Amino acid sequence: MSIELKNISYTYMPKTPFEHLALDDISITIPEGKITAIAGHTGSGKSTLIQHFNGLLKPSKGTILVDGVDIGKKNTEAKAARRKVGIVFQYPEYQLFEETIAKDIAFGPRNIGCSEDETQERVKQAMDFVNLDYDKYAHRSPFQLSGGQKRRAAIAGILALQPKYLVLDEPTAGLDPKGRESLMEKFRRLHKEKGTTIVLISHNMDNIASYADNVIILNKGKVTMEATPEEAFSKKEIISQAGLELPEVKTIMNELAQNGLEIQNNAYTMDKAVEEIIEALRRKGKC
Repeated sequence: MSIELKNISYTYMPKTPFEHLALDDISITIPEGKITAIAGHTGSGKSTLIQHFNGLLKPSKGTILVDGVDIGKKNTEAKAARRKVGIVFQYPEYQLFEETIAKDIAFGPRNIGCSEDETQERVKQAMDFVNLDYDKYAHRSPFQLSGGQKRRAAIAGILALQPKYLVLDEPTAGLDPKGRESLMEKFRRLHKEKGTTIVLISHNMDNIASYADNVIILNKGKVTMEATPEEAFSKKEIISQAGLELPEVKTIMNELAQNGLEIQNNAYTMDKAVEEIIEALRRKGKC
């Protein structure tokens, strides 16, 4: 199954002097069981787009299907479909509001009708997943945590809902390199162990190169490309027009090719780049 958007358009403040077309006739599919990246510069429509995935925004035109169900309808089936999609917004730590971490994480499961026993089990599992020790942190105020711990607590609150589709809006924004890598590896683990479909919203093309199975490029509210990472990163002009940069590894490989190293130049991650370079040097008898 999938999340499918058909001819979605969205206009902010219609019929006013401030009218702005944020999404323009977008049709995309988020396949189940994959990591799909949506990339675009600030103002490209990324955040507006993902708020349509679970009905936070209703399109001015078009239809959104989650596992074949039209989530724009007002019925029990549509409500259940909307709950399959969990969104972790940029800087989710600003959304913490309860007096303790455990209560904050428990808010979602209680709101969807989980029993108290199931709620507590989900809280413990979610805290364990983000490496927040339950005994140590459950009864602390969220506002006593460090910035990174707040980020993990907020993410745990979404994970406790056990969404089938997890949407991450710039999840590593503001984190140091070690924190970024640690957090992304947790999401990769969730994807592999639980089969969770992940949608990664980012303008960090290195993250996208490392984790994504599919890439969607947005530019000024329109989809300009929907492709595999290998194909996407071969279209330098489209990437540049969207205000984005190629992954650092891909830029280096392009320069090596331009300077005469006979490589296939398909690599966009470090491991693949090393393999290509070694193979090229072997062919030249230098390795």
